[in-house]
Amino acid sequence: MTTTTLAVLVPLLPFLGAAAGLLLGRTAPGYVRPLAVLPSLTSLVLAVLVAVRQGGGQAINAATELTPTGSVPIELALHIDGFAALVAVLVGVVASCVQIYSTGYLRDDPRYPSYAALISLFTSAMLLVVYSGDLIVLLVGWEVMGICSYFLVGHYWETPEARAASIKAFLVTKLGDVPFLIGLFALATDAGSFRITTVLGTVASGGLHHPTLIALLLLAGVAGKSALFPLHTWLPDAMAGPTPVSALIHAATMVAAGIYFVARLLPVFQASSAAMVVLAVMAAVTMAGSALAALAQDDIKRVLAYSTIGQLGYMAGALAVGDRGAAVFHLLSHGAFKALLFLAAGVIIHASGTNSLAVMSRMTGLRSRVPDAYWTMTVALLALAAIPPFSGFFSKEAVLGAAEHVATGHTEHAPGSAGWIVLVAGLVTAVLTAAYATRLWLLAFHGRGVKAPDHGKEPRSMTVALWVLAVPSLAFGLAYGRLPDWFDGRDLTPVLTTSVLGTGLALVGGIVTYGAWRHTTALAPRVPMGAVVAHPDAEPARVEAEAIASHAPMFGDVAYAPDPADPGRLLLGPLHRHAAVGFHLDAVYHVLFVRPVQAGAALVRFLDREVVDTYVRGAAALPRLLGAAVRRAQTGNVQTYVSALLAGTVVLVVAALLVATGA
Repeated sequence: MTTTTLAVLVPLLPFLGAAAGLLLGRTAPGYVRPLAVLPSLTSLVLAVLVAVRQGGGQAINAATELTPTGSVPIELALHIDGFAALVAVLVGVVASCVQIYSTGYLRDDPRYPSYAALISLFTSAMLLVVYSGDLIVLLVGWEVMGICSYFLVGHYWETPEARAASIKAFLVTKLGDVPFLIGLFALATDAGSFRITTVLGTVASGGLHHPTLIALLLLAGVAGKSALFPLHTWLPDAMAGPTPVSALIHAATMVAAGIYFVARLLPVFQASSAAMVVLAVMAAVTMAGSALAALAQDDIKRVLAYSTIGQLGYMAGALAVGDRGAAVFHLLSHGAFKALLFLAAGVIIHASGTNSLAVMSRMTGLRSRVPDAYWTMTVALLALAAIPPFSGFFSKEAVLGAAEHVATGHTEHAPGSAGWIVLVAGLVTAVLTAAYATRLWLLAFHGRGVKAPDHGKEPRSMTVALWVLAVPSLAFGLAYGRLPDWFDGRDLTPVLTTSVLGTGLALVGGIVTYGAWRHTTALAPRVPMGAVVAHPDAEPARVEAEAIASHAPMFGDVAYAPDPADPGRLLLGPLHRHAAVGFHLDAVYHVLFVRPVQAGAALVRFLDREVVDTYVRGAAALPRLLGAAVRRAQTGNVQTYVSALLAGTVVLVVAALLVATGA
């Protein structure tokens, strides 16, 4: 079987699995789980074969014209280089782990068949984006991911949070997709083709007429899809969906698509220095702002969501300094440890019965309840904090090293200002990342107070997925010496200066957070044994009702986890309340966009009711009045009719005479 045929089957198999799962979900439920897992696993095997055959060498290209368009042709094209081959393997690994994990996590969910089918469709769409050699075909996968995210984030549609989050994710990403689509058409117009190879050839020959405009339009779509500032606000709210969905969206699909798109078309953005500086600023604000927000979150999934935004900022920063090798290296590394973080968080949430770190900090023995999640999440958090020799150290160091090269003038791939912006923001974020990673680990696994509830052993399918992802989280970074052949030949060896700075700052962040935790823990009041632990914002009546339903001992004794036990509050000080709500960006958008739209809608409603309806009512009233007048004239009296006829005749005669006299 040819490599091209294998590559076609990679996105096709999950699509067929999704279709079969939807068709057989009700009639043959026993086939749902095999149809969810087997196509993803098979697709992964084929993606590995494609990567082996591609070998980081010459790109594989194949194309066939879909239909004559009369202008710019649209082709079903494949373009598989080293980037595409490895990213497809990442998508296959994460998607397979998520499907296996979900068989246990959602084993009692009545909507599991539709959920599994949408996960498969999501996977297929991302693989289509990765392998596509035509921008219109890429756009199809891009949009399919958007609609899949809408349904999956809103999986628990009974809750208002899930409904609002799904709508917000859809609308915010669509807000970026509109200029993105315009940018694609402008790019194809200048290049005369939607083929990626043709577009890159046009850029190389200087044939791009509007590089800055095109790059900025495309960046708007990338910001929406990859949750970069200022269109990142949908991602934390998307945590209302099932935890495995979060793992898939954050690690291998959706948010990775925008970064991958810029990496694939990086020369288009490099054609405009202004666009590169704009991307650098977006990356800097994204990574630093999200790290501060993560340090103030109480929901464990929202901590990880803001963490994803920060790591996407690192990837965008690498692209802003013209190093797509470092960007994709971090994308691959981050995909493994972030999927592991979310899946481990799912186990912790299931075991503790809460998403709240404040509540977890008042439980003791949680790590002994879920030892697999404890050890694997520890590995993932060390990778996130970029502690050597874990994978995150090597990939984040590649980003910082690339920024340092540009900032010191050793390369001309990007403006020097972009290098300084990314370098300074990256080092500041290194401190904050280690701080919130340490805070999460301490609050989740080293609580003091009541005994953690025992919900029994987790399904084996969930723990297996954790250990599978722990391997690349620990060891993938060590492959940096073999990756240059796949990544344009760029040396990914850690640079001494940034390695020492980055690691030292990460250790400082972790140590300071540990000291703040010890201080706040010493001040926090003890929780009585047997008490039901609740978040400070929880309603007492609701907490006690849940305690009664779960047969908790001493259900009347409710102990609320006090805020002072949170080291993030001590570290951030007065900034904490602003960081906890994402620096009020949602409120700003509400004032700038939502209120004007609501005011416009109210004006339209008023005009429709008071103006348009008035004319409509008037148009109906006039014939009604005329009809009433005519009806009254129809008396049935012949004398009246003859008198009216004679009067009319006299009037006509007089009028005729007056006209004749005047003539």
